[in-house]
Amino acid sequence: MDIQKSDRLTHLQYDIRGPIYEKSLELESQGYKIISLNIGNPATFGFDAPDEIVHDIILNIRNAQGYSDSRGLFAARKAVMHYTQNIGLPGITINDIYIGNGVSELIMLAMQALLNEGDEVLIPTPDYPLWTASVAFCGGKPVHYVCDEAADWNPDLADLERKITPRTRAIVVINPNNPTGAVYDKAALEGIARIAERHKLIVFSDEIYDRILYNDNVHYPISKMVNDTLCITMGGLSKNYRAAGFRGGWLILSGARHRAKSYIEGLTLLASMRLCANVPTQYAIQTALGGYQSINDLVLPTGRLYRQMMLAWERMVAIPGITCVKPKGALYIFPKIDLTQFDFVDDQDFVLKLLTEQKVLVVAGTGFNYVANDHFRIVCLPTVDELTVALDRIAQCLENHRR
Repeated sequence: MDIQKSDRLTHLQYDIRGPIYEKSLELESQGYKIISLNIGNPATFGFDAPDEIVHDIILNIRNAQGYSDSRGLFAARKAVMHYTQNIGLPGITINDIYIGNGVSELIMLAMQALLNEGDEVLIPTPDYPLWTASVAFCGGKPVHYVCDEAADWNPDLADLERKITPRTRAIVVINPNNPTGAVYDKAALEGIARIAERHKLIVFSDEIYDRILYNDNVHYPISKMVNDTLCITMGGLSKNYRAAGFRGGWLILSGARHRAKSYIEGLTLLASMRLCANVPTQYAIQTALGGYQSINDLVLPTGRLYRQMMLAWERMVAIPGITCVKPKGALYIFPKIDLTQFDFVDDQDFVLKLLTEQKVLVVAGTGFNYVANDHFRIVCLPTVDELTVALDRIAQCLENHRR
């Protein structure tokens, strides 16, 4: 008898490393060189973590041989607490902070602690697909609320509230947004906060890109707007500090924590069951959050990230049949294909043809649980010269398939 995978995995997908990615590995094994624009992995493209972070991990490696407190090292959690003070979020204590093996682990812990079979969580579409997968894996039902492309990808509050049912437990916010590059308006965030309070829902705010902002756009932490219900904010080292492989993330409890004692007990239990997050990386968190922030230089008009993001956006919108909302933050653009002008069946057909014909790997918009099948995401991390080559190939593929 063949050994079968768990039924819980049957409908899960993670197209960032899905079938198209597997096809790219097959092509690489045949000797083809693939330009991979599918994963926001800064180190692959020459974005090193700041030297101070690496030095602190090396210097403390002997101190990191044992388990830490299940919620994390005191110094790491204290640094996150100081960060909340700096952004004007009052009343956060050491015990409101949990350190994890990246935000990915913390998302899963947060869902496992919350969901019973059939509970619903409101998630934006498009989304970072781990949110949808984690809810489904934990027995919940992901319900996607629309983000409006015509409104700079801000959440459609009417659609969000319309989808609340007696089984709804939480609202997920991804801001700055992956995959769209949106940075949400303050009014939209205030609206979500009020909806969550009115319906007694938890707010989960994924803010892993909160320092990656372009053209003087401002990130507003929704935690400062949520008072009468629980808010959980997640951040980490992977993007702002270009240390994705170190797997360092944090979770912050704020808002009406007194109304969530049972849930917090469950979260603490799950944190204890994994013993602790990796300890060497925890020694880098205090260094990362304090002092000079090198990401600020990278997002200036003269900075490498800014120049790459704007190059990708300008090149895409110059192609007839392609539109794209200008990114305000994060590391991605999310162009739309007018399928009436090309012979692609849908976004999946486009990304497969782009890979096989031009050897460029991107992710289809439906891989981010988007409701339409006519978008794709480009990771804008390669250098200007490398990105230019990739963009030339994308343009050529589109031209070759123009009707």
